[in-house]
Amino acid sequence: MANHRHVLICDEDRDTRSALAAQLEQHGYRVTVTGGGALTRTLERARIDLVILAVQAGEEDSLKVCRSLRASSDVPLLILGPRSDDVDRIVALEMGADDYLVKPANPREILARLRNILRRSGPASPAPGTRVRLFRFGGWQLDIVARQLSDPSGQAASLRNAEYRVLASLLAHGNRVVSRLKLIELARGRDALPFDRSIDVRISRLRQVLGDDARVPRIIKTVHGEGYVIGVPVERG
Repeated sequence: MANHRHVLICDEDRDTRSALAAQLEQHGYRVTVTGGGALTRTLERARIDLVILAVQAGEEDSLKVCRSLRASSDVPLLILGPRSDDVDRIVALEMGADDYLVKPANPREILARLRNILRRSGPASPAPGTRVRLFRFGGWQLDIVARQLSDPSGQAASLRNAEYRVLASLLAHGNRVVSRLKLIELARGRDALPFDRSIDVRISRLRQVLGDDARVPRIIKTVHGEGYVIGVPVERG
């Protein structure tokens, strides 16, 4: 059944991107393929729901493409990278990727990760039985319909997809602790492991956005051995 989601595959290897495109099209996705040089132009011309960016070993241009993409767009991003060490994956997450897989990746796993990202990229679900649009906390405001974070002066603050989902989940729980595993699932998918360090990257970036001192955080507090919690009153609107 066609789902009409539009995926852009950016890979310099024509054979690889064609094979992946065929796999995704079999599952009902609309697919566009391109090399790194045409990525920005393609995003300007078409509505893209997710980008799959293949990073070549030792190729700085691919990382520049990722940085450029994140500077101009918040489109969900899955990176296919050449190495499996944590450093590469963390660097990719720090640059704004929603997930990272090592090449060559099983097409079925790529499909599963893609589905997870697309499912998570929609508006966060508020707590059961409530109809919440706004969360106000520590002078900040998060509009979960517009997916907009505003600082105490009313100015919009930049927030990436994964960080948005983590913050929305913390706020939806009020001042109750949210486990690390649950937050990892939100940020990376349900196959994540409880010792995954990617959530620390997300929390660190959120604290930077919120101006929260990492040494003595006021808004997002760490509960050692359990998870994270919002440390200021949360109002729903």
